[in-house]
Amino acid sequence: MKRPLLRFAAALCAAQLLAASGIAGDDPADGAARAATAADAAAGTAAKAGPAGAGKPAAVQAQKVQHPEHAPLLAAARAGARLVVVGDYGTILLSDDDGKGWRQAQSVPTRVTLTALEFVDDRHGWAVGHGGVILSTDDAGEHWSLRHEAGSDVALFSVHFDDLRRGLVVGSFGFASRTDDGGATWRRVQLGDQDVHLYQIFPDSRGATWIAAEMGTVYRSHDGERFERVEVPYSGSLWGGMATPDGSILLWGMGGTLLRSVDDGHSWHQTSTDTQNPITAACRLPDGRLVFVGLGGTVLASSDGGATVSTEIRPTRHAYTAAILAHGKPLLFSLAGVEPPQP
Repeated sequence: MKRPLLRFAAALCAAQLLAASGIAGDDPADGAARAATAADAAAGTAAKAGPAGAGKPAAVQAQKVQHPEHAPLLAAARAGARLVVVGDYGTILLSDDDGKGWRQAQSVPTRVTLTALEFVDDRHGWAVGHGGVILSTDDAGEHWSLRHEAGSDVALFSVHFDDLRRGLVVGSFGFASRTDDGGATWRRVQLGDQDVHLYQIFPDSRGATWIAAEMGTVYRSHDGERFERVEVPYSGSLWGGMATPDGSILLWGMGGTLLRSVDDGHSWHQTSTDTQNPITAACRLPDGRLVFVGLGGTVLASSDGGATVSTEIRPTRHAYTAAILAHGKPLLFSLAGVEPPQP
């Protein structure tokens, strides 16, 4: 069976390309993803960056969208009080009123699908996507610069910075690269002998860095350089994870899978979710409750750190891709855009 080339959401965003391109495989997500990669390359991806660290804007700019709140969106983050989300065709949206109104960033030098972003502080952030594109901002997402392109055959799925200088990006076929100088230069990091797709980086409270990947693969590092394999009782794709304040580690992915460890990954408990829909993202509410979202309108809630969950399938059946706290409630994003918060 073919492995999906790209993160589920990026593949779904490219589904409309299948009919036009005729690209297909045994796995629909695989074909959609390959179509997306081809389209990104044909669109010119983005102009090359200037000298190392220059971060000069490229000639290509993100596609303008008429109704930003309805754009396909894949990831969300906070830059202080501002919400920032990324998606298809270089779309980066900003909200300064906790999600009530949205506008596009003023300058984004790419039209590739952007799959992930993270802010180190209120102003400095990073976004990554297809074509190995790495973008940075120093004004809370208003303007972005192209800092690096890892290669047209690389799709990046996650970015994490420990501080303003030290960062790591990961993506397709085991690709991992880190910087120790704020993105001026990048060097490859070898995680193991497998070419599995690496989907999400997340830190824990003990200073370790975790990576959730496909084929039940999980990596952990205590120095950001040397990674060890962590065994889990699951062989499918794990699309994300998080560490809770009490030190527990949560992993989620295909088939409604939710794994929890309370002993630093030595043992795992599989939480019953009563759904086969893939889980894609999560956020933590002020009272400590956790909210998980997924495809097919899936919303899970837990008040005990993920040990148990209640499951809701919303009538919209939206393919949820991200969730973030806004006005004390989870604000959800999907391939249909921003979902108005429920009362």
